[in-house]
Amino acid sequence: MEYSDEYWMQRALELAKKAEAQGEVPVGSVLIKDDQVIGEGWNHPVSANDPTAHAEISAMRAASDKLQNYRLPGTTLYVTLEPCTMCVGAMIHARIERLVFGAYEPKTGAVTSVFDILQSPEHNHCVNFQGGVLKNECAGLLKEFFQARRN
Repeated sequence: MEYSDEYWMQRALELAKKAEAQGEVPVGSVLIKDDQVIGEGWNHPVSANDPTAHAEISAMRAASDKLQNYRLPGTTLYVTLEPCTMCVGAMIHARIERLVFGAYEPKTGAVTSVFDILQSPEHNHCVNFQGGVLKNECAGLLKEFFQARRN
């Protein structure tokens, strides 16, 4: 059975809620190969004292450990928020085939919102992408988190 983008984004949303439960910005990510989970992650830079502990990086690290390879061709990375420049750079180096994200990030989004890094012809690898999958659910989770923090 082949699962839909919405199915995997729901899993990423579940992981984002783990980040939220830890007081972290609720972003979750799941990495898929051949319709199987090979890596998962959620934001935890504050608790890890690690500026690179983004959901996407955590999912790629877990997958690389599992496959014993830093290259991850033939994979799709699902993430609840449009990735930043660091995460997009890591995706290119890892040779991720496809990125699917939920909410757009108008301040730091490095896929379409602020920067267009993935489609730059200067790179030796291009990552295909689809944005806006379950964007209302993904954006709503972030909006509620930041509203609660302000109150």
